[in-house]
Amino acid sequence: MRTLLAFCCFLALTFSATAQSSGDWIELFNGKNLDGWKISEKSQSFQVEDGVIKVAGPRGHAFYNGDVANHDFNNFEVIAEVKTMPGANSGIFIHTEYQEDGWPNVGYEIQVNQSHSDWRKTGSVYSFQDVKDVYVKDGEWYTEHIIVQGDVVTVKINGETVNVYDQSKDENRKGDLGTKKVDHGTIALQAHDPKSVIYYKSVKVRVLPD
Repeated sequence: MRTLLAFCCFLALTFSATAQSSGDWIELFNGKNLDGWKISEKSQSFQVEDGVIKVAGPRGHAFYNGDVANHDFNNFEVIAEVKTMPGANSGIFIHTEYQEDGWPNVGYEIQVNQSHSDWRKTGSVYSFQDVKDVYVKDGEWYTEHIIVQGDVVTVKINGETVNVYDQSKDENRKGDLGTKKVDHGTIALQAHDPKSVIYYKSVKVRVLPD
């Protein structure tokens, strides 16, 4: 029995390593709880209800800190299945790192916002290359697909490319880029404010070759 259990564990680890190295899609949210995620500030802002992450409450961020790529991504893709409620604001951070409080200082925020008063809408590389148009409606599920390859961040909404940001061609991003840049790091989901309610049904990644 112990031998069989050890063999099953070996197969599971082998499958995980193979998936990560071969570029397969890997789900980061298990549909049951927030294992593999580390919550900052207000942990109550992130709850799992009916197999979905419900984001509702004061500012906080859920940072992925699980085993996939040792939660340190370089070139990769992430697809989130998202639903915003009216007036909601959220974001998906890339190449970031855990921070106990405040807005993350490392990496870029990819905006999630259809009808919040902030004019920067879904698909924006927040404050660096922003999107003003709205491509989906509150209350309906959609996919937000982010591709990070070298200096280029591409954002697709329901398969449609809405933003392509090339850090190397941004005339305002020469020299020392500080910490808000394409580099490497983890993913984080944002709870923006108590009036914002957002749902994440799936967050999956695919590691791309360097």
